[in-house]
Order: sequence, then C-alpha cells, then structure tokens
Amino acid sequence: MTSTLDPILPDDLIERAHRVLDLAHERKVSLTTAESCTGGLLAALLTDVRGRGHAFDRGIVTYSVDAKCDLLDIDRDEVESCGAVSRPIAIAMARGALNRSRSAIAVSITGYAGPGGDDAEEGLVHFGCAVKNGDIHHREEHFGAIGRSGVRKAALNVALDMMEQELLKMDEGAQR
Repeated sequence: MTSTLDPILPDDLIERAHRVLDLAHERKVSLTTAESCTGGLLAALLTDVRGRGHAFDRGIVTYSVDAKCDLLDIDRDEVESCGAVSRPIAIAMARGALNRSRSAIAVSITGYAGPGGDDAEEGLVHFGCAVKNGDIHHREEHFGAIGRSGVRKAALNVALDMMEQELLKMDEGAQR
C-alpha cells in the first residue's frame, strides 16, 4: 500500500512499483534512480511503499545540465555535443548513479515532458539502466504530446519495466 501518491497515480503503476520492490527484496538488492524530466517522481513512488524501504538506496534529481555534471560526473562536453536528452546522456546518468550508490541497479530518465520547442520533441524520453555486472541498457520512447503529466507517468512505467526486467534476470539471493 502506498500512501501519498495513491490519489495521483494509476493503480497499475503503483502495483508495478510493488512488484519491482518485492523482486529487489527477494534478491536482496537495492535500486537507485537518476531523474531529470520526472523530477524525482520515480524515487517518490519507490519510497512510498511501506515495508520495502531497504530495497531503495537513493534518488538523484538532476534537472539541470550542471546537476548532471556535478552529481553524476558527466562530462560537460558530452552533454553539449549530444544534448541533455540523448542516448549517451541517459546511459551516462545511469552509470553515474550506479557508481555513486550501493545498488545493484540504477535507472535514469531524461526527456522533454512538454511543451516541445524547436529542438525539443515533446514526449521524447531516453532511459538508461545500469547493472552492477556491467550491463547497460537504453530505451528511447516517443510518447507524443500527451502533456507533462502523461509523459511523466508513461516514463515511470518504462523505468519500472526496465528495473523489473533486470531483476528477473538476477538469481534470488544476489548480494546488495
């Protein structure tokens, strides 16, 4: 049961967060998030589940380029050449978050929740998922102009899916 986010998030999203945290608990690992366009909403969702706080290590909100560089050790030249919303930056965010945590899995989210602009496709979101074993995965989604709230909710679902897939690959009882 979650308490603070129940009124604003759909039941299926909350149920998925429970599944992810249950899997992390069963495998004795913790999770970390690095978020930009979701502004910490994924971390809030994962910390809203009673009895599973030990399965979440930390959330890092890096909304600005400075925050991405300072907190996740991303090279500023890389951000300037690729753009903050890109495959390389999503991967670098996940890797940086994993390196700054004690977690087995770190997921990152960077995108344009909206409105769009000349160089900003509304609904474009890049995700990275880094695992302690060295695997790093990327997903790119084009959610379209479904509004900031819609993009953020859709992004949460994808990030939870990426974590769930990695957790399912792990043997139960893996080390934190």
